[in-house]
Amino acid sequence: MALSKRKIDKPLLFHSDRGIQYASKEFRKYIKTNKFITQSMSRKGNCWDNAVAESFFKTLKSELIYHHSFKTIEEAKLAVFEYIEIWYNRKRLHSSLNYKTPKEVELEVNNLKYVA
Repeated sequence: MALSKRKIDKPLLFHSDRGIQYASKEFRKYIKTNKFITQSMSRKGNCWDNAVAESFFKTLKSELIYHHSFKTIEEAKLAVFEYIEIWYNRKRLHSSLNYKTPKEVELEVNNLKYVA
């Protein structure tokens, strides 16, 4: 999704767990098609390699997943998409980002003005 929505023209580290979807030859070939992306994986049984992602999923579960009973997979996908794209990235303040949103920080890094 990131590759389809953004122009990746600076070095990017794609860090994931050891899930089959990330270890497959097809996915690894796809990642290598962009010369700026380097794939990184956690060591087997070591969640600390991926602490940022683990923290995000804990937050996602505690703020969204555990409070809903989704009737369909599509309903769950939409809820997760809206949580990430509308709430988490654009409205939720992050203490690790000096109480700014990820979108604000991204725009500051690129010297752009944030308009809510």
